[in-house]
Amino acid sequence: MIQSWIERVEREHRLERDALMSLLGDPSCEESLASAADRVRHAYVGDGVHLRGLIEFSNICRQNCLYCGLRRENTKLSRYRLSPQEILTLAEKARGYGYRTVVLQSGEDAHFTPEVLCPILRAIHKMGLVITLSLGERPFEEYQAFREAGADRYLLRIETTDAALYHQMDPGMSHDNRLRCLRDLRSLGYEVGTGTLVGLPGQTLESLADDLLFYQKMDADMLGIGPLIPNPDTPLGNASPGDFHLTRRFVSMARLLMPEANIPATTAVETMVPGGREIFLCSGANVVMPNVTEGEFRQKYALYPGKACVADTPAHCRGCMEARIGRIGRFVASDPGFRHHTP
Repeated sequence: MIQSWIERVEREHRLERDALMSLLGDPSCEESLASAADRVRHAYVGDGVHLRGLIEFSNICRQNCLYCGLRRENTKLSRYRLSPQEILTLAEKARGYGYRTVVLQSGEDAHFTPEVLCPILRAIHKMGLVITLSLGERPFEEYQAFREAGADRYLLRIETTDAALYHQMDPGMSHDNRLRCLRDLRSLGYEVGTGTLVGLPGQTLESLADDLLFYQKMDADMLGIGPLIPNPDTPLGNASPGDFHLTRRFVSMARLLMPEANIPATTAVETMVPGGREIFLCSGANVVMPNVTEGEFRQKYALYPGKACVADTPAHCRGCMEARIGRIGRFVASDPGFRHHTP
């Protein structure tokens, strides 16, 4: 039965909820799932790995998510906010490293209004770079302003589609508002990314299966998926880490259900298991986001402890990642990496 489900989802890219739960919960099928996902990845998005240069420009956040080191009540974190010129300098360097896309990521920092951010976006757009934003929840009008200023993609991870768990993990936030944001982004023509944090306390196989079906139904263009790495300066500091292997099965299943999506091998999996990015690139992933943030700011964007490559320079990260990609028989893609829609 297990193998027939894998063969079916590889062929048809759909599967019922109960079968998804069974595959996610069965460690014995992990390698078969990964192999099937790797074949689908090769067939639909090719062997190129898209590198996105990540600029973490502010670690100030108005939200208070229990799992996140940037949460507003974390008084142990040294806060920073890059100036517009510092952001533009990093974007120029990213272009110099050969990146075609930059990802501007921050906490939910109210300082970066459209009046502040749009001139930055226009300047980066003029550099010939594709722009992905990851800034959290904003009103429709702000998403619209960012889109008109040159932003192409937006990553807003929902972390869990289980509304009760969402409200428990993200106090003061609204699951319905998160969904509203995703709908707004889609209506404005962004490539829309979302994703799951695997290992949240109280998360079930049922909710993980529902996450996958939700992503498939919304036709997500990007999926950011990683394991929970507990941060000691948060309320989940003593929680059990997310399961690396369950996360891998989840990523493989995401590729099988959504063959065209862009799926990163995240820094979190590399932090948990050295070489984790290569493992995930061979399990359905096709994107890596090397950090181009420099100096002390690179260390202060502390979502979780022990973040991989945090002591490296951006130039070293670029060369290292290209070599690692080559060693698994893949290559760094030269195009901007927009989602390819199969006719």
